[in-house]
Amino acid sequence: MAYDIDWIIPTLRHPTKLWQFASTLTVAAVGLFTKIFIGWLNKPTVHNRNIMLNALEDRPKNVPLITVSNHHSCFDDPGIWGTLRWRHLFRRSVMRWSLAAHDICFTASSHSYFFALGKCVPVVRGNGVYQEAIDFCIERLRRGQWVHIFPEGKVNMSKEIMRLKWGIGRMIFESPVTPIVIPIWHIGMDDVLPNTPPYILRLHKRLTFNYGQPIDFSEIVHALRAKRATDVEARKVITDVLQDVMLKLKVDTEQLHAARLSVKS
Repeated sequence: MAYDIDWIIPTLRHPTKLWQFASTLTVAAVGLFTKIFIGWLNKPTVHNRNIMLNALEDRPKNVPLITVSNHHSCFDDPGIWGTLRWRHLFRRSVMRWSLAAHDICFTASSHSYFFALGKCVPVVRGNGVYQEAIDFCIERLRRGQWVHIFPEGKVNMSKEIMRLKWGIGRMIFESPVTPIVIPIWHIGMDDVLPNTPPYILRLHKRLTFNYGQPIDFSEIVHALRAKRATDVEARKVITDVLQDVMLKLKVDTEQLHAARLSVKS
């Protein structure tokens, strides 16, 4: 019998003070581990980090943030955030909400508490764009918060080009204030945590993280609303734009990573 996750999102919507305290400790502990593990025990190169830092520190309070990245390893989140500053990693109010597969991260009580306290939201793959997890993320965006998405919808072990899921299009289109959208491409995380047994974290791997230029969807969203585009049309247009940006960022990051390897060899 599958673990019952019905309690999680209502708890995230209305956390008690004890929950908030436990969540603060969880976010800080994961941030501490990730910073040390990625920043000190592996070999990361980070490009354009200032883009992300500016978004975290200088965007207006009412403007939400969405980050999107490729998904090559189960350690991508939190691993990517090892590129942030200590002060971001220790602040629960600053750190992201992240969609996580309910059938992987929320299969038992202990796992569910850990991931929920770490600001992960259970998404049911196959249930479409109109499900409670997406509704919850739009609520967070309405409050000007940060949501991270893996729009491929799963760990892409073959690294093939995949059609991005339309949930990201719905979030951007329905957010009352159009979010800042920052694309991220990374290489090497599946060397840190391979997708084959034994599932053990590895050290001293060369990693490349590349923050892309922020995408301003304001004009696109305005045009879609002005023409009274259907929800389906709006989601497709927005997701297609994001897909093109991600593919270009992929090529750029692969070139940066290859250049780094050629210098080190």
